[in-house]
This record gives sequence, structure tokens and C-alpha cells, in this order.
Amino acid sequence: MPSTTLIWLLAGAVLCLMELFLPSAFVAFMMGISALVVALLSLVVLGLWLQIVVWLLLSTVLVLLSRRFVQMPRRKSKIRDAIIAETLTDIQPGKTGRVLYEGNSWRAKCDDDQISVAAHQTVYVTRREGTTLIVMPENLLH
Repeated sequence: MPSTTLIWLLAGAVLCLMELFLPSAFVAFMMGISALVVALLSLVVLGLWLQIVVWLLLSTVLVLLSRRFVQMPRRKSKIRDAIIAETLTDIQPGKTGRVLYEGNSWRAKCDDDQISVAAHQTVYVTRREGTTLIVMPENLLH
């Protein structure tokens, strides 16, 4: 067995085992599978540079395919119990303003792009999009 085949087998095994201990969303596993395939191809006497190119291309294709077929869970916003906030500034239709939420000032936008919200009004936080809170005025929900 040529030495490059042994190196590819070891690299493939290490990469596959790394996925067990350091989860990398199947990236290390797919790179390990690619290394094992290249180990088999190295028995056909491919040059070292061609083996490296095949490994890189095969790894890229497998990682992209795994992203397509394996759905990763999306992170949900962590808006907990305190869903009431108070506007610090006016929130114009379709624009952002500021609200006081859990003792901090946040950028906020009204859930309905047609509604403006006056300053110092109680609003309910419906969700979070990045660092912007999406709110609805209290008087519309009653």
C-alpha cells in the first residue's frame, strides 16, 4: 500500500472521528469521507497534486450537498416573559424608533407598516429580528 494511501486513510478517519467530538455541521465528516474516497483513488496511481485537487473538489461538493439535504435548526429569538415595552421615540410607519425593553433601549419597528406609534406608549413585543424588536401598540390588541 503506497504511503499516500495510508495518509489519506488516516486523514479520513481522523476527520470523521473529529465530527463526533467537535461537531462542525458535517463539514469535517464530509471532508473525511472525501479523504477516504481519495485513498481509494490513490491506489489507481493518481499524482499527489491531482489527489489534493480531487479531495478539495469532492469535499466542497459534499459539504454543499449536505447543506441542501440536512436542514440545520434555525436560531429562534429569545424573547422571554417580559413582552411589554414602552416607546421612547415616535415610530413612524415603516420606520424604526426606540423602545425601553427589559431596562434597555432597543431599536423597534411596528409590526404593521401602516401604523405610527407615539412616544411613551405601551407596546407589546411580538418578535425580534436581529437587534430590532417588532412591536404592536397596546391599544390595537384590546
